[in-house]
Amino acid sequence: MPFLIATEPGDPGRPNEDFAAATATSAVLLDGATAPDGLDDGCSHGVAWYTRRLGALLLAGADAGAPLRDSLAEAIATASALHADTCDLDNRQTPSATVVAVRVGGGRLEYLVLSDSVLLVEDGAGGAAVVADTRLDDLRAEPDRRGALRDLRNVPGGFWTAGADTRAAEEAITGTLPARPFAAMTDGAGRVAETFGDLDWGQILALVSDRGPRSLVDRVRALERADPERSEFPRGKASDDATVLAWAPEGQFRSC
Repeated sequence: MPFLIATEPGDPGRPNEDFAAATATSAVLLDGATAPDGLDDGCSHGVAWYTRRLGALLLAGADAGAPLRDSLAEAIATASALHADTCDLDNRQTPSATVVAVRVGGGRLEYLVLSDSVLLVEDGAGGAAVVADTRLDDLRAEPDRRGALRDLRNVPGGFWTAGADTRAAEEAITGTLPARPFAAMTDGAGRVAETFGDLDWGQILALVSDRGPRSLVDRVRALERADPERSEFPRGKASDDATVLAWAPEGQFRSC
């Protein structure tokens, strides 16, 4: 199988709320969104429970050849139905996830990206094309809106994650590129660029292509240990769940 996956929880004592899985032609990567401390998400199951079900359903739809937006909408509807009778899905903090879904075939890469997980695709000139949904980062950059981010999830003019509302599928970024080596990552792994500035996106893709996705997870953990003050997350976490999914034609990673 040409797909490689590496994942690690930010805290070994807590469930990994990331999810990644692949078939021969399709793959998905999700990062569960945790409600801030003190806020009830209305769900008795938890974020990890939701991301695993949503991810498995999305992968099944993608592997069957359905359009990726349709696959995501169907996965959201089905996953939500699994706990609609027991949980409050109208709660704005109901479990949700960022999404990257990809399908490779016929020399093409089809992709879907929703919220702040990132897809990097080799651009043919030694660099990386960055496919990213920047709406959350754009809102964080506006001082007058930064404090109300939780009220801007899954509303027009805000940012979107895959929760209980199938409209999120229409908000996803989709497209097609030539099937070149690529890497998708949750923001816990992308911190190598976004938090620490240790590598740029092109260098990250080169690292993953050369040494495999585990190398990026190991690098972010080393950076967090070396700079615990910068590493500190809200809610007192020293590190986040980190997941990397990578692909190269015929699995031809350089050193893996």
